[in-house]
Amino acid sequence: MTLRLESGTAAPDFTLLDQDGAPVRLADLRGTKTILYFYPAAMTPGCTTQACDFRDSISSLQGAGYRVIGISRDEPSQLTEFRERDGLTFTLLSDPDHAVHDAYGVWGEKMNYGKVIEGVIRSTFVLDEDGIVTLALYNVKATGHVARIRKLLGIDA
Repeated sequence: MTLRLESGTAAPDFTLLDQDGAPVRLADLRGTKTILYFYPAAMTPGCTTQACDFRDSISSLQGAGYRVIGISRDEPSQLTEFRERDGLTFTLLSDPDHAVHDAYGVWGEKMNYGKVIEGVIRSTFVLDEDGIVTLALYNVKATGHVARIRKLLGIDA
C-alpha cells in the first residue's frame, strides 16, 4: 500500500522540469497557496477535460491566491504541446520516473476498465503558503473535480 499524504503534513519537496525545460522547486513556491494536481497523460480525453476546467477557473483560483500546477510523467516537449494546443495558462511539470508521484502516494494499483493496473492515481493537493497540505484528494474524477475544489475552498466561479 502506498503511503498517502494527509492534511497537516508537509508536502514532499521536489525539483522537476516545467514545459519549457526550466527547473521548478516546490520550496521556491513557498509564500503562495498552491494546487498541485497529478494526472495520467497529456492530451488524453479525461486529462484534457480536467486541465481545461483548471484553465477556465484560473481567474477565480488566482483571485483567491492560488497557483495551479499540473504534474504528469510526460516529457517537457509534450507538456509544451499540451499547453499550446489547449491554451493552458498554468505550469505543467514533468516527472518521467514517477519519483514525485511515489512521494505523494499517487502511483500504484488502480482499476482501469475493470482491470487492475499500476499507474497514476488522479489526485490533487492544496498546499498553504508554508507547503503544508490542507487538502489531499485521491482517486478523483476528471469531470467536475475543479468545481469540487472551488466549493471545498469556498471560491466562487
